[in-house]
Amino acid sequence: MSVYQLTNRIGGMAPHLYFEASAVVISLVLTGKWLEAWAKRQTVSAITALQALQPQVARVNRGKRELEIAIETVSVGDLVVVRPGERIPVDGTIADGRSRIDESMVTGESMPIAKQPGDKVTGGAINGEGLLVVHTDAVGAETSLAKMIRLIENAQLAKAPIQHLVDKVSAWFVPAVLAIALMTWLGWWLYGAAMETAIINAVSVLVIACPCALGLATPAALMAGTGIAARHGILIKNPEVLEVAHRITTVIFDKTGTLTQGKAYLVEAVPLSIDREHLLRLAASLQTGSEHPLVKAVLKTANELQIQTLPVDAVTALPGRGLSGRVNNQDLRLGNSRLMSELGIDLGELAERAQALELAGNTLSWLAMAAPQKRLLGMMAFGDRLKTTAYPAIKKLQALNIQTVLLSGDNRGSVNAVGQALGISDIVAEVLPAEKAYQVELLKQHKHHVAMVGDGINDAPALAAADVGIAMATGTDIAKQPAGITLMHGDPILVGDALDIAQRTYRKIQQNLFWAFSYNLAAIPLAALGLLNPQLAGAAMAFSSLSVIGNALLLRTWKPAGFLQSVRH
Repeated sequence: MSVYQLTNRIGGMAPHLYFEASAVVISLVLTGKWLEAWAKRQTVSAITALQALQPQVARVNRGKRELEIAIETVSVGDLVVVRPGERIPVDGTIADGRSRIDESMVTGESMPIAKQPGDKVTGGAINGEGLLVVHTDAVGAETSLAKMIRLIENAQLAKAPIQHLVDKVSAWFVPAVLAIALMTWLGWWLYGAAMETAIINAVSVLVIACPCALGLATPAALMAGTGIAARHGILIKNPEVLEVAHRITTVIFDKTGTLTQGKAYLVEAVPLSIDREHLLRLAASLQTGSEHPLVKAVLKTANELQIQTLPVDAVTALPGRGLSGRVNNQDLRLGNSRLMSELGIDLGELAERAQALELAGNTLSWLAMAAPQKRLLGMMAFGDRLKTTAYPAIKKLQALNIQTVLLSGDNRGSVNAVGQALGISDIVAEVLPAEKAYQVELLKQHKHHVAMVGDGINDAPALAAADVGIAMATGTDIAKQPAGITLMHGDPILVGDALDIAQRTYRKIQQNLFWAFSYNLAAIPLAALGLLNPQLAGAAMAFSSLSVIGNALLLRTWKPAGFLQSVRH
């Protein structure tokens, strides 16, 4: 039936068909959805940028030929050739060549880093001026870049605890809105309004109450916050961190590799009853294959002096103490003063020299024979330089009224020296890994909200026990696993920045939820009273969703306070 025929049948009066209203509402809703999709793409731009870092091909030395092959076909152990200006396609170790590597997009490190044979390189970083040959250590899903993308995706897809509250509210919100719409229709009809007026007002309630903004409030802020953090070398692994970070009152730091460079050097080797060369030979033999910084210092000195190592067996790590093993049928122990005390070995004439070296800030390691007879063989002292940003990192936290604590398994002398240099007054030294976790729990029992910063295997229990665990990516995988935040280039100044972006992201979530709820509480009564028609309701609904996304995108303007400090150094 045509409009003309319908008009004639009802006495010459044309009815209201609301074609334009339907078109406007649908257009506004679709426009709002398109804007939401665009804004969401902006929030996940960090993942897109990281994915773009992975080269699609690599040049590999196969025999005497250099082949260009797809990245998927590169295997662990392949020698990959990286020309100046190219992106490094794999995680690996430099086998030949020297260059400066720009890792800014991967780790957030602002300045190119000089690399030489033996140094690690990360896939996605840009090679500088030198030609490199890289031994492939990891490919595909096992590369640092792939793991980083996975961590960000998992964090963005996971629900923050506050979102569960939103879900519970939404479960009641939708039935309540349907009930309000029904009452609006019934109220206007009973009031004497025309049926179409009652229906329009009820529809306006339904349109204006669409909970899109409520559903977008948390994930939009979460995606934007974790994305911008990743751009600056801060990986937030789970949303729970966001809700705890703003309450942190105490930050505990490990010493070696966290506040210090973790590149120990041998200061002094003092033999007892054997010569210095034999002391270094036994120590180097016992520690072959270990990745501990002190071990590397011993092996480096042994190599420089062309000292040959001896066969070793039954090597066993003694957590928080050192290690044991057999060399030339001698049962040896290499470790700290605690281990010597447990063995009942007297430090004798070396005790006074050891005390002086400790007070100078050195770490001591003792070598002793446990069988066939117990006797001390010698002592080695190691130095380690502070990271250039360690002092400003501590000062930044203290300026925020956050208490800082230095917790280390190292000897009291060297820990005190680091504490004094950095202005940390709360110091706990000579603790075992399990005791580190106990110290964290002790602070929590006294109403402290604790963040633990570490990089080693011995820090893992404390990282897991803390409210927020912060691991250095330059450390061990075991340390990174329990941590909620990972700092990609091991810079302590990023600790304050990590807490800052976590706090800002959580505030954005709170702001978005506040505005989403406030919008509905204010707009639904207006629609029910007939002050909003469906077109205006559709426009307002789209605007509310867009405003929530826009507020979250403001996080993309965040810059770490430590960024300029890192550049200066």
